[in-house]
Parts: sequence; C-alpha cells; structure tokens
Amino acid sequence: MKTYSVVIFDWDGTLMDSTHSIVSAIQGACRDLELRVPTAAEAAWVIGLSLEPALRRAVPDLTASMEPMFLERYRYHYLSRDTQIKLFDGVPEMLDALHAAGVTMAVATGKSRVGLNRALTATALHHRFTATRTADETFGKPHPGMLLELIDELMVDPSEVVMVGDTSHDLNMAANAGVHSLGVTYGAHPEQELLSCAPHGVVQDVPGLRRWLMDRVA
Repeated sequence: MKTYSVVIFDWDGTLMDSTHSIVSAIQGACRDLELRVPTAAEAAWVIGLSLEPALRRAVPDLTASMEPMFLERYRYHYLSRDTQIKLFDGVPEMLDALHAAGVTMAVATGKSRVGLNRALTATALHHRFTATRTADETFGKPHPGMLLELIDELMVDPSEVVMVGDTSHDLNMAANAGVHSLGVTYGAHPEQELLSCAPHGVVQDVPGLRRWLMDRVA
C-alpha cells in the first residue's frame, strides 16, 4: 500500500462545510443584479476555481463593468452566513490524529488569502498547516502551480504527497502536478465526476477520509 508523508487539503467542501453558502451567495448576487440565476449544480461546479474562470462559467452574462458590484453582493451574501459555516464534523480530530502521526499538512484552495486567513483564524487551525496557497497568490486550479509551489516549499518528493479534494478541479490539479489524489463525495462535485478523474481513492465521509489517510501515512 502506498504511503504518504504530506497531505495537502482543499478547503471549501473538503474541510469546511461551505458549499451551500457559496452556492447561495452566487445565486443571491445574480438576483441582486437581475442576472440569470445558475442552478445549484452549476454554481457548485465552479467552487475551487479562481475568480475569473469561475464567474465566466457560472455567470456568463456578467460584464466587466458589473463585476465589482457582483463581487460586493457576493461578499455580502457569503459573509452574512459566515458565522454559520463550520468545519465538517470530525475534521479537527482527524487533523490532530494526522499531526500526532507526524504528517505534514498544507492547504491548496481557490479562496483568496484574506478569505483563507479569516477561516483559519475562525477555526483556530493556523498551527495545523505548515504551508498554504490561495488562488490569488499563484495559478488557479486545475493548473499545478499551487501544488508545485507547496512541494517546493516543503522540500518533499511528489511521490510522498497526496492531494485531498471534493472537486474535479482538485483532482485534475493533482494529476497535472504528478501527485496522488483522493476525492471526497460530500462536497461540491458528484462521485461520478470525481471518478472520471481517476483518483487513487474516493471516500464518502470524514470518518472514511480519516481511515484512508491514517492507513497510508508514512
């Protein structure tokens, strides 16, 4: 069985139960600007992408002149739910177990640096991650840039790394970076879409994620 010394997590939909809040914020901003409202599936599909491709896909009628107002309304709707957004049950305990096993952990997310720092502060998890990358600091998913930069910063061989995510963007990023991947089905993308990316495993819940990882830590 393959073992890993480094686990890199996506954030939204993988560690934090934020998928519904992001979808609702996209839909709310569209209503405010009287744009076509994407379905929940359409809005969820873009979670994890960097801003420009996400908006182009989810809100194709959005013009450049409307973008600042759209972002203002998106932030309004998202932040109005911010206090309700929590980590998935079992995530802190899983991270504690991996840390105790000597695993190095990092985050590669489509969030902004401001957004990730706010989430890390709210969840008191800064200390659990040795390194983090956000979409506004480097290339967005599925470009391998985030993972390659993290691997370089952590000074590890790609063969020691597994990327965990809830979207095809995460799994394709891992494939593009030449690292193993693990899909979780409780986030934004359906299981069949994750399986189409040929991940090295798929799990259905956080307890299953913990078992899969703990069985494979170096």
